Amino acid sequence: MTAAPHPLAALPRLLPGIAEAAVRHDRGASFPHDSLAALRGAGLLGLTVPAALGGGGGGLRLAAEAVEQAGAACPATALVLAMQYLKHAALARSPAWPEALRERVQREAVTEGALINALRVEPELGSPTRGGLPATVARRTAKGWVISGRKRYATGAPGLRWMEVFARTDEDEPRVGGFLVPAEAPGVGIVETWDHLGLRASGSHDVVLDEVEIPEDHAIGLAPQGRAAPDAVQMLWNAVLVPAVYTGVARAARDWIIGFVRARAPGSLGAPLATLARVQEAVGRIEGLLAANARITGALAAAADAGLPPATTEAGVLKVVLAGNAVRAVEEATLLAGNHAHDRALPLERHWRDVQCARMHAPAEDAAHLAAGRAALGEGRA
Repeated sequence: MTAAPHPLAALPRLLPGIAEAAVRHDRGASFPHDSLAALRGAGLLGLTVPAALGGGGGGLRLAAEAVEQAGAACPATALVLAMQYLKHAALARSPAWPEALRERVQREAVTEGALINALRVEPELGSPTRGGLPATVARRTAKGWVISGRKRYATGAPGLRWMEVFARTDEDEPRVGGFLVPAEAPGVGIVETWDHLGLRASGSHDVVLDEVEIPEDHAIGLAPQGRAAPDAVQMLWNAVLVPAVYTGVARAARDWIIGFVRARAPGSLGAPLATLARVQEAVGRIEGLLAANARITGALAAAADAGLPPATTEAGVLKVVLAGNAVRAVEEATLLAGNHAHDRALPLERHWRDVQCARMHAPAEDAAHLAAGRAALGEGRA
């Protein structure tokens, strides 16, 4: 009997084209529709959809591997992919979703490569992880709900089929939760505000919702503010997959700098830079940072796939460690490259800009450390 192909077998052959397109999309801040179409054609957008629905049934280990490989080629594409995997893994676990709606969204990911992401950040609120009620409001009607508000940093906005919008109800005692909005619904508009230093192709624009009507069963997990229990598994997936994007960037920077120091032989030295002990030491520091990320990611993914997630506070601080290691690895590469690291004709300049985004994702470093510190002190530890 012929063995089944590896779930990611098609990915390596797609990566050179995705990497080539990444240069163009970065320069023009254009959304990588072509790169996502390549992943769609290979069936990779349904990797974390349950096998019973035709998906790959992949766990966190496989998802992290795919995201890191994609991150080395195009981190903007990889971030959209990470959000897709996160949402479908959460959707498969959630009892709050009506079964028919859940199956529809998951089957569309498999058969059509339909993309989904959560829209949570707002101009007034910032990230909801800091607390506070969203300004986006859901109003009950005879037919369902009407949603109005504005969301920021909606990664993948130009390519989404579904938007899970974090909003509050207009009830006397507001409830908060997700409202599943079709991206093509009347009243949904994208305002192209994303013009950042890094991940310029991620399409993380503002989304405006103006009296958008959705059915009643598209309201997901409504609960009073602060009453919903934290999802430790979701926190762990976020803590692994988002940094995997930037570990991929760091690996691309490592590969480039190794090629550079092997090939560059200044006349004053008469030998390649790679022969210098200080260069070898610096490359060793990069290797150490990447090795640490590989071990941490592997251990966390194994825990998730075994159904044994660590505490949310541990997941948060490890996300900070993974992101920081990726940033430092790229910084080491830029110091070795010198002036070449600032040359826009060379990829290291783009890798440095992209990896700066690693620390911008929730939980922020201060919030993660504060939560972990409070948990430790609350347990009476010294």
